[in-house]
Amino acid sequence: MKINENTNVALPIRNLLFIIGAVAIGVWAYFGVIERLNKLETSDTLFEADLLKKAEQTPKNLEIFMLIEELFSQVEKLEKNQEMNMSNKIKIEFIDEQLTKALNDIEKLKDANREMKYTNGSQ
Repeated sequence: MKINENTNVALPIRNLLFIIGAVAIGVWAYFGVIERLNKLETSDTLFEADLLKKAEQTPKNLEIFMLIEELFSQVEKLEKNQEMNMSNKIKIEFIDEQLTKALNDIEKLKDANREMKYTNGSQ
């Protein structure tokens, strides 16, 4: 069997249309997938560029971060001071109770001393 440009091929038109349609759908699907990949790559590239741009530290941003760190350190100092003041309050209340008790005892001793009669050794 010799095949050249003059060789005739007998093919029903229905099969020919099916082959042409399948090739057309395949080409359309291929270019659709390629287009979708290009869109995703472009979106990824733009996203990375935006992310890198936002990640850059401007002097204003650095100053704001320094101020925030300073505020955090001040808040920590204030919290420690407040904790110390809370324990001091408890100590002060305890000392106040003790002082009130001591003053009451002193008043009782003064009253007992006033009622005592001194006879200077003689009864």
